[in-house]
Amino acid sequence: MPSSVVNNYIYFPETEILRIIYQSGAVYDYLRVPTEIFDRFRTAQSKGRFLNYVIKPKFKYKKVE
Repeated sequence: MPSSVVNNYIYFPETEILRIIYQSGAVYDYLRVPTEIFDRFRTAQSKGRFLNYVIKPKFKYKKVE
């Protein structure tokens, strides 16, 4: 299901970085995201809700673009 918040995402398991490309075009890296959390994000019915309630409060992030 397309997300109104998340345009695309990439997960780098070797560094545990989850890169989120937002619909706005902004790109953020979420740091030290375990594979288990990424798997839950990947299968979440609402990517935006999962991002807001699970990932953003628990993981540091930095803006890439």
